[in-house]
Amino acid sequence: MDDVVARYLAASVANDIDALMTTLAPNAELVSPLSGRMVFRGHDDIRILATAVYGSLRGLRWHEQIGQGATRAVVGEMAVGPVQLSDAMVFELDAEGLILRVRPHLRPWLGLTAFALAVGSKLARHPGVALRALRGPLAQG
Repeated sequence: MDDVVARYLAASVANDIDALMTTLAPNAELVSPLSGRMVFRGHDDIRILATAVYGSLRGLRWHEQIGQGATRAVVGEMAVGPVQLSDAMVFELDAEGLILRVRPHLRPWLGLTAFALAVGSKLARHPGVALRALRGPLAQG
């Protein structure tokens, strides 16, 4: 059986945004780890975000998946510049087996700050993406 989360993880490590996008449902959402109010929706905006995120990380490593069925989690380690960062990423799958929602949980504070500066500067080139992410509540899957 095709494991869409494993494909997402492999694509993120390789910084292969095209492959990563094939794992997402058309109406996919990514909840910002910086502000729970910001939700990036749809392939166009998530592509811009993923390009900024995975282009900013070094040494990304994911550990085994936890869970089965429609909800999965995985813990990863990475660096932004010289600062170490860890992530506990939660994936929610839709009925077709594609990723519907991604919820990253980054720590520690110093790593999260470095991440925000690195990714924020890249997203500043696309102000519409951030504005759309601020609109409306998180959709219910």
